[in-house]
Amino acid sequence: MSYRSICLIVALAFAWCGAIFTPLAVAQEDPAISIIRGSSEKLAAAFNAGKAEEMAAMFLPKGELIDEEGTVYQGQAEVKDLLTAFFEKFPGTKMQNEIESIRLVGPVAIEEGTRVTTAKDGTTARIRYISIRAKTDQGWQIASVRDFADETMPAPGELLQPLEWLIGDWINEGADARVKISYRWSEDKNFILGDFIVTRNDQTVMKSSQRIGWDPLLGKPRSWTFDSDGGYGDSTWTPVDGAWVIRSSAVNPDGQTGSANITITPGENGR
Repeated sequence: MSYRSICLIVALAFAWCGAIFTPLAVAQEDPAISIIRGSSEKLAAAFNAGKAEEMAAMFLPKGELIDEEGTVYQGQAEVKDLLTAFFEKFPGTKMQNEIESIRLVGPVAIEEGTRVTTAKDGTTARIRYISIRAKTDQGWQIASVRDFADETMPAPGELLQPLEWLIGDWINEGADARVKISYRWSEDKNFILGDFIVTRNDQTVMKSSQRIGWDPLLGKPRSWTFDSDGGYGDSTWTPVDGAWVIRSSAVNPDGQTGSANITITPGENGR
């Protein structure tokens, strides 16, 4: 069945006057999760009111708070002292919890999110947190809360800046062929795109396209190349002593494979 036929059937189905549509039931949130959300809101309200003792009481007697530097404050008394000192040093600071997820694991709940604090002068700070709560007679008390600095990862394009020297046109004249390479940034600035044209006796014998991106698993640039004859290749780019070592593997149209290591040393101004 063609795409055109499918579109026609869908249009007729919606136009059918006898059609009755029943809305899907909305999934209800687990009551325990709703209670935990409420507890998180009470914690923020107590913080905004500068009530250190009330906040400390939301922890288990031996509950812990671990700040973004890894310092551990254990027990309600230490947590209270920490918060009291904070409120004295930064009076009027407000907090808002942005909950991303709450998972129930038996009698334990794991809450993850971002805590945004705003000082009186308008300065804001974002801290990621993981809070582990235990169900007790007093509700879902905090057993442990761990803060992490909310470091924003740079965009892929920023990580490719060391290869920006590639941007532009390159020509390599050989004894029997001429290769022209043109590099440019992709529209979203997250990839470097390359076009290769190989000519011999003024006749085009091969065209290739390449996309260079940042591989977050390898932690280095990676490129994919596709040839006009059906072949393709995959390469990793590693900086070594001011040069780039490109380790490539390729597959020819007939299924044969090959590999190569190439070292490129940029000249002055990266050219």
